[in-house]
Amino acid sequence: MDTSRRSRSRVMSQINVVPYIDVMLVLLVIFMVTAPMINTGQVDLPQVGKSSAAPAQPIEVRVLGGNQVALRDGSTASERRVNLDELGAIVKQGQSQTPGETRPVVIAADQRVEYGKVMEVMDQLQMAGVQRIGLLTKAKGGN
Repeated sequence: MDTSRRSRSRVMSQINVVPYIDVMLVLLVIFMVTAPMINTGQVDLPQVGKSSAAPAQPIEVRVLGGNQVALRDGSTASERRVNLDELGAIVKQGQSQTPGETRPVVIAADQRVEYGKVMEVMDQLQMAGVQRIGLLTKAKGGN
C-alpha cells in the first residue's frame, strides 16, 4: 500500500506541458501568417531648402575660479568677467539682442574645474530662462 501511494504522488507532481506547446505552436503559425499582412506606417517628412541665414554665434561662458565667470560673445570675440549672480541677466540680455532666433549658450570649463561649479553656472542660466545650453568640448588629440 505504501509503495502505491509514493508512485501515485510522483505522477501527480509532474506538469503536462504538451497542451502549452500546442497553444504556442498555434500562436506562432497565426503570427507568421498575419505578419506579412500588416502595413507599416510611413512618415512623410517635410523638405526644406538650404538655409539662407547663417546660424547665430553662441555666447560662450567660461568657468573661472571663485565666483567669477567670463563671457565671450561669439560675434564680437570680446571677453568680460562677470559675477555668477548677474550671469543669467547678462546672458538673457545678450540673447534678446538677436531678433528672430535664440542664440545658444555654451559652457567652457577646464578639466580641473569642479563639476559642482559647472552645475552652478548651468543652474543660474536655467533660472534666468535660458533655453539652449550646451557644453563646449574639444576632440581628443586636438589643440
